[in-house]
Order: sequence, then structure tokens, then C-alpha cells
Amino acid sequence: MTSTPDIDPAARTEIEAQAFRKLVEHLQKNPEVQNIDLMNLAYFCRNCMSKWYRAAAEERGIELDYDQAREIIYGMPYGDYKDRYQEKASAEKLEAFQTAEKKASV
Repeated sequence: MTSTPDIDPAARTEIEAQAFRKLVEHLQKNPEVQNIDLMNLAYFCRNCMSKWYRAAAEERGIELDYDQAREIIYGMPYGDYKDRYQEKASAEKLEAFQTAEKKASV
């Protein structure tokens, strides 16, 4: 078993920020990955990330509304993204989401 290296807090923040930017870039390049798929697989989606982004900005005194945060995460206004890429979730995907949601709330 390996242990994590002792990383300077400022360097850790920079590394985490770079990893986050790569994740956002990856999601923007792969719009075929639907939010329902992310929710069913990993229990978060682009909208969750937008909320986390907005909350982090707010903690630093930066005013950012939800739509602005979503535009940062989606790489375009949410309505445009929805029109271009969002598919209607299948009954199976919705059922899987509801089942996972029930498990999480127990």
C-alpha cells in the first residue's frame, strides 16, 4: 500500500483545480454522456457540478447565479446544450435513477 505524498496546500489546490478543469473539458467534449447516465453511475451530473461551482464562488464572495455556473460547466447556455444534446431519458434509466435515489435517502 502506498501513502499519498505530503503536498503543499497551494500546490494541492492548483492540482485539484487542473483536474477539475480537465473533468469539465472532458464532459464538454462528450455531450453524448447524458446527465441521467452520470447520475445512475456516479450519483452526480453536470447540474450538480454547477451547484458546487456556484457554492464555491459564493463562499468567496463572488456573485454567480445558477445559470451562469451551468454555462461555465456546460460550455454554453444550458438551453442551447439541452436543445443540441439532451435526449429524453428512457423508462429504464429513469427507473434506475429512482431506485438509486430511494437507496440514497434511506
